[in-house]
Amino acid sequence: MSAIKFFSTNGHPERVDFRQALLVGQAPDKGLYMPEEIPQLSQELIRQFPKMTYPQIAYEVVKPYLGDLVDDSALRAMLDDAYNFEVPVQRVYDEKYVMRLDRGPTCSFKDFAARLMARLIQYFLKAEGKSILILTATSGDTGSAVAHAFYGLDNVKVVVLFPEKEVTERQRRQMTTLGKNVFPLAVEGKFDDCQALVKQAFVDQQLASLCLSSANSINIGRLLPQAVYYFYAWSRAAPARKVVFSVPSGNFGDLMGGLLAFRMGLLAKRFVVATNENDEFPRFMKTGTYEPIRPSKNCISNAMNVGHPSNLARLFALYGGRMDETGIVSRMPDMQAMNRDLYAVSVTDEETRRTIREAYSRHKVLLEPHGAVGFSGLLRYLEESGEDCPCVSLETADPAKFPDEIVRATGINPPLPPAMARLDELDEVYEKIDGRYDSLKGYLKRFVQAKV
Repeated sequence: MSAIKFFSTNGHPERVDFRQALLVGQAPDKGLYMPEEIPQLSQELIRQFPKMTYPQIAYEVVKPYLGDLVDDSALRAMLDDAYNFEVPVQRVYDEKYVMRLDRGPTCSFKDFAARLMARLIQYFLKAEGKSILILTATSGDTGSAVAHAFYGLDNVKVVVLFPEKEVTERQRRQMTTLGKNVFPLAVEGKFDDCQALVKQAFVDQQLASLCLSSANSINIGRLLPQAVYYFYAWSRAAPARKVVFSVPSGNFGDLMGGLLAFRMGLLAKRFVVATNENDEFPRFMKTGTYEPIRPSKNCISNAMNVGHPSNLARLFALYGGRMDETGIVSRMPDMQAMNRDLYAVSVTDEETRRTIREAYSRHKVLLEPHGAVGFSGLLRYLEESGEDCPCVSLETADPAKFPDEIVRATGINPPLPPAMARLDELDEVYEKIDGRYDSLKGYLKRFVQAKV
């Protein structure tokens, strides 16, 4: 089976296979990699998904992108190892469901992508006898998921940049209590500042000897695993029928995973794109004019505090448009098709808190702020459309990561999952820098010197 090639959203002429796209992370022209073709799964195969386990479905979804780059038995072993936890699709009422993506080792949906990504990177690096430095930015949960996924690997070091004042204490502790090959870095600024620093480092030739790669959703290795759970949710909630999916959206990687699944044959009716008060995309869908929010607004759904989502470049490419890494649009996407497939909505903090309170009081379903943004967006879609159809809203983190907001909204203290039970007892180790690129470069030069 020949491997699918990937192109840069900025138009670079080079085409690469999945291995190279995964290990490099970002294209040389600062674009993001997208598959030249999206493989189609037959409806006959998809109809078998309700009888399959999560790792079995993952194999069918991921394998076409890899071709023969990874041995079949090795890939199946990776998937069995990566997805050794449950993925509940919880009924809320009627045919309305919440898919709980919070049962992995860091209690976040980022575990799904990070765990498979780490295993694939290790597989390729071992085959080539190489090592890399993962440089990633996080607005909340990416950092801990990536850190845990790569923790202890002798051929990978991980530097995680996070906005010092915009992550919760438990989110921070999941990154700063590991040590070994994990190096957390608190940045004075916003997530967008962290992300911009990472992108600049990737194109800095003076750091080339570090073999930098990314584990952010700018890396195609993050998106492909995220396409899997849409198929899984459909197979458990409403097999043989079209489903509306609601996706809490910050950097838009999760949404892109869903849209890849849609193009592969997922029986989806529409995607609700639910943002918090960082509403640059809902405004674009209404006006046709894209204006990033700088600086981003600080909302209680902190992992979604993104004023310019990187993955919009991929979204535009999927619909025939082109946007560069700064948000400049040089070719408009097919707005008619986007409006057919997507319903974009912005949710305030007040609405988020009300949704947490009402979901618990009416249905005894405990949501955290990000999942509440998704569920609130879904309810608004259903109200405006008048539709009555199967729906799945994504719950992206364990409520215990946001105890203050949960207590405030519901009056109960969310139970602490075992994976987070000892965090408060562990020592933290991390450094701080300001938001200037020279500060990050000075920090990374230590890794260069360590290699000499």
